[in-house]
Amino acid sequence: MTMRKPPSPRAWICLSIGWLLGMDLLSESQHGCVGQEPIAPEGATLEVRPEDRNLRLHQIQVIGTHNSYHLAPAPKIMSLIGLTGKSVSEAIDYSHANLETQFGKYGIRQIELDIYADPEGGLYSQPVGKRLAQQTEPDPRMAFDFDTLMKRPGTKIIHAPGFDFATHVPTLSMALEQTVAWSKSHPGHLPVLILLEIKESATGPAGVKPLKYDRSMLDALDAEIRGCVESRMLVTPDSVRGECKTLREAIETRGWPTLENLCGKILFALDNTDSLKDRYLEDHDVLQDRVMFVSVGAEHPAAAWMKINDPIRDFERIQQCVQKGFLVRTRADSDTQQARKNDPTQREKAFASGAQFISTDYPVPDSRWSGYSVQWPDRAVYRRNPITTR
Repeated sequence: MTMRKPPSPRAWICLSIGWLLGMDLLSESQHGCVGQEPIAPEGATLEVRPEDRNLRLHQIQVIGTHNSYHLAPAPKIMSLIGLTGKSVSEAIDYSHANLETQFGKYGIRQIELDIYADPEGGLYSQPVGKRLAQQTEPDPRMAFDFDTLMKRPGTKIIHAPGFDFATHVPTLSMALEQTVAWSKSHPGHLPVLILLEIKESATGPAGVKPLKYDRSMLDALDAEIRGCVESRMLVTPDSVRGECKTLREAIETRGWPTLENLCGKILFALDNTDSLKDRYLEDHDVLQDRVMFVSVGAEHPAAAWMKINDPIRDFERIQQCVQKGFLVRTRADSDTQQARKNDPTQREKAFASGAQFISTDYPVPDSRWSGYSVQWPDRAVYRRNPITTR
């Protein structure tokens, strides 16, 4: 038998990195259908224009960020990733400002966090990319002790365990604490939508196997959110549904609460649209007692919010959902391509689609590529929705 020559270390690294990255590349009153009560903090200065206070949430548009915690891999690690091909390293070569800056300076009102279960702690504390790159010095961009925090039990926030792990907020509790602190210091802000994408897989040289979220872990995730965000600050499916039988009925007969009622609030949505979404809905078909909204079809009893990321391909579908009163999140750009080409096509379709949450990696331009960015004129926090406020 002819023995094959083992792959070189360089080839092994290329294949392993490619394999890894390829896997990832109100509270309002319970009057429900029969009425609402103002719930904005008393005495708060609302950032909503006086003439817009009675608009409902589905009647405006705001800017959000994609992978809002993300920092591009450090140079040594990025060099290793680059061995797999230019497109792979280009796709993750973006970094966001910290959450406080995004909320305060850039007017971001939707963030997205990728989360991994780590109830025992330490599962993601030794990234293989860090070892291969022989990165021994702390990353100065991360204003915390990465090794210490990653060893503690708790839900972690990273993009990919092996190589793309640099983050502003390594834990969900830290991200929520920062968001709540900012919210309390700006009580009149428009509601902030937090998307949570649960990660259950990692392959190749990650050296770890992420945990699956079973029913008890999903319940624990809801409990963790409630433990970090006071009930008076939460907009939940129950508070939106009120006395209606289903969320869809509440949206179709009344619509979302008014902006005046929602200022100073936080709402959550599950980014996953696969079987994990079904697990979250199990025995909660209208999201009763749940914290997060989920992306389902317009005929589903839990229909209220939808993730439709491609505003070019799904332009008409987004408009149809928006016209019915549903909230939609879409994306203005992806994989750094629009910024590198200074191509506004997808951004302009997202604006015109009426999607209420338009997510970007560029709330401000990256001077390395172009002047491309996603923002409203004069850096307004919101604008009236072109579909629902004609």
